[in-house]
Amino acid sequence: MSNKLSGQRILVTGASGFIGTRLCRLLSNENVEIHALSRIKRFDKENNLRWWQGDITDITTVRELLHVIKPDIIVHLAAVNYSARDLELVFPTFNVNVVTTINLLMAVTEVGCHRVILIGSLEEPERDAIPSSPYAASKWVCSAYGKMFHLLYQLPIVILRVFMVYGPAQLDSRKLIPSVILSLLQGKAPKISSGERQVDWIYIDDVVYGILEAAHMPNVEGNTIDLGSGILISIRSVVNKIVEIINPRFEPLFGALQDRPFEQIRAADTAITYAKLGWKPLTSLEKGLEYTVKWFREQLPIYLKNSNLLQK
Repeated sequence: MSNKLSGQRILVTGASGFIGTRLCRLLSNENVEIHALSRIKRFDKENNLRWWQGDITDITTVRELLHVIKPDIIVHLAAVNYSARDLELVFPTFNVNVVTTINLLMAVTEVGCHRVILIGSLEEPERDAIPSSPYAASKWVCSAYGKMFHLLYQLPIVILRVFMVYGPAQLDSRKLIPSVILSLLQGKAPKISSGERQVDWIYIDDVVYGILEAAHMPNVEGNTIDLGSGILISIRSVVNKIVEIINPRFEPLFGALQDRPFEQIRAADTAITYAKLGWKPLTSLEKGLEYTVKWFREQLPIYLKNSNLLQK
């Protein structure tokens, strides 16, 4: 990535999240100025990085931040990303995902920016299909607004539809891979659904490098671009691979949890992504799972002492 983004001022919303943390860490080694936004106060020290605290559900906060920072590139990662079907998720996903996106788009239109990257999801329905969860509906709406702002107001939007991202430091035990790894490392058989769902899994570093390519690549504004492996692998297969890495004697409890209704089954179109960004994933699922298990194995004692760091 060296020199491609040299000298750029980059704002990352949701910078304390899974993808945001990794993105800021990689950018900190480059000749860029990073402005990392989080709702909670952060004191991490990285090269070229300044933390900002703010709630971007408030349009005034967004406007003030953009007028002070004047970013060249914005990567909008702030989101509620839990895709359960629960009714109580309707308002949080709307308030955080939709409202923050509209606030950001409005403020950027006023201030100006070279590139805005919105993060879509594999959960978004295609064409006239119905969203399968409050999260899916919120991301669908966000993408629609991004396309509208590009069409009507010439905002340089790129939407990256990220598939099932995983990797080290994914501290959310509601997600399949962290949940299974943590269960096994603590000597418990993981409770799983039927495991039949086919999923396109993508390693965190591959996602981050895809974001960085989208940040500088010319002539991609207005496009929705997939970041995935292009390969469908069942949940059952992934769980069994993790079991083989950690302890083959364990028997996962498939069927202990109910399958979610209306699950999306979709593989990324990697050919189009390569044509537009020159990007393709480099980390195999086997290697990615090995890296992830290694990280959790090393960090488990720390996080067992600070279990509040793991979302329940």
